[in-house]
Amino acid sequence: MANLNAPSAASTFVNEPFTSFALEEQASAMRQALAQVAEQLGREYDLVIGGNRLRTPGKITSINPARPTQVVGVHQKAGAEHVQLAMEAALAAFESWSRTSAGERAALLFRAAGIIRARKHEFSAWLVYEVGKNWVEADADTAETIDFLEFYGREALRLDQATTPIQLPGERNLLRYIPLGVGAVIPPWNFPFAIMAGMTAASIVTGNTVILKPSSDSPTIAAHYLAVLEEAGLPPGVVNFCPGSGATFGNSIVEHPKTRFIAFTGSKAVGLDIHERAARTQPGQIWIKRTVLEMGGKDSILVCDDADLDSAADGIVASAFGFSGQKCSACSRAILEAPIYDVMIEKICERVAKLTVGDPVENHNLGPVINLSALSSILDYIEKGKSEGRLIAGGNAVATPDGGFFLEPTVFADIAPDAVLAQEEIFGPVLALIRVDSFEQGLAVANNTEYGLTGSIYSASRERLDHASQEFHVGNLYLNRKCTGAMVGAHPFGGFNMSGTDSKAGGPDYLLLFTQAKSIAERLR
Repeated sequence: MANLNAPSAASTFVNEPFTSFALEEQASAMRQALAQVAEQLGREYDLVIGGNRLRTPGKITSINPARPTQVVGVHQKAGAEHVQLAMEAALAAFESWSRTSAGERAALLFRAAGIIRARKHEFSAWLVYEVGKNWVEADADTAETIDFLEFYGREALRLDQATTPIQLPGERNLLRYIPLGVGAVIPPWNFPFAIMAGMTAASIVTGNTVILKPSSDSPTIAAHYLAVLEEAGLPPGVVNFCPGSGATFGNSIVEHPKTRFIAFTGSKAVGLDIHERAARTQPGQIWIKRTVLEMGGKDSILVCDDADLDSAADGIVASAFGFSGQKCSACSRAILEAPIYDVMIEKICERVAKLTVGDPVENHNLGPVINLSALSSILDYIEKGKSEGRLIAGGNAVATPDGGFFLEPTVFADIAPDAVLAQEEIFGPVLALIRVDSFEQGLAVANNTEYGLTGSIYSASRERLDHASQEFHVGNLYLNRKCTGAMVGAHPFGGFNMSGTDSKAGGPDYLLLFTQAKSIAERLR
């Protein structure tokens, strides 16, 4: 077990620094970690329910999307027969965990953060192999994991000190934020460490217990996270590790009458289905289930004619093609004012031409997309784009000897604001360029989708920036910078409309979603 002393539990939160791989020392350490993890690929992992290790006839095989024949991990497949077992384990653990002090629960998170920090490159290497992140993207995912653990630990301590706004004369007035119960945590594959760990950490640090159903594309990193929590002193049953089918195990957990909340990040279709299932009251259910949903976006960067065009082009390309565009915050639409439209096309294409595509172990700019289904779907959107606009860069799959799921960074110009490419979430390296005649029209286009997650505006005008701050309807707006890369504590993350419940992960309100407030008033004699 790790050192039980909580390191810097009361200290000021500081974001975990990113690694500079330009330093040969760090690059060498990353190569060593990749080699170390490569020797562990293909291992089999158990279900973990109530601290017990279980194996099942059905398996989930996680593969390397850059080399689909390479197995990253073999996992047990939880089915309907495991739902009640997992629920009973979580309910039993809740009896004691919910009564464990906030200080002890926060200390667990601090210890886990320390373990991950000491082995940062190792965890980043797992991300490279399992989901195809390059070194920088993997390092950022791992750093954000550490941030969530450190931040939510401190937030739990702060919440434990909450008081009522006033004390009535003759009374002692208390306000306590108590846990909800058993929660289902259903994370995505694209940030399989940070989002998975963050939703789980927020749940348990507030006293809840969890049934964790990781994505079938990224269960291995979740298994290693559970091992970290166990090393840090996690009691059995507080987190139950249950990879499984969303249609069977996932839906059954969502619908179970003893499930108190569901924390989900993923597609709009799945999120809405979870929300609908959770809203149906089941026999024996005595509460309204809470859903914490983050469901994607169709994010825009608006570039005004007075902007720093080189900075804008850098921001667009970084936002559109980081992790091959597989981020809910990715820029998939660049809205460009007419006077600078042609020059911006040149600048964007110049930068895109310098991007490399290949195995993320070798640290290319773009790795693979997550699986064959995603590759096929994105190629279908590219074909549609050819009839909706002008293909000016990319547009093809990239063949490799190992059969990886690679795509060129793709840019379409002259896309109409209401085109399919401008409205539907593609979740791949495809960027649509939209020409507008004015700032006002550009802002209207930026707001014309059903989503409202991230957005950015580049302008030298204080008036325009202030106006966009009021009228650009997204949960995370960035001025004169890219629209990806939200930092825990600085940029509480979550969106409007069909982007979800605006949960604001990494912000001061997030833990409230996993608690209920209890007011206690005692009359004094």
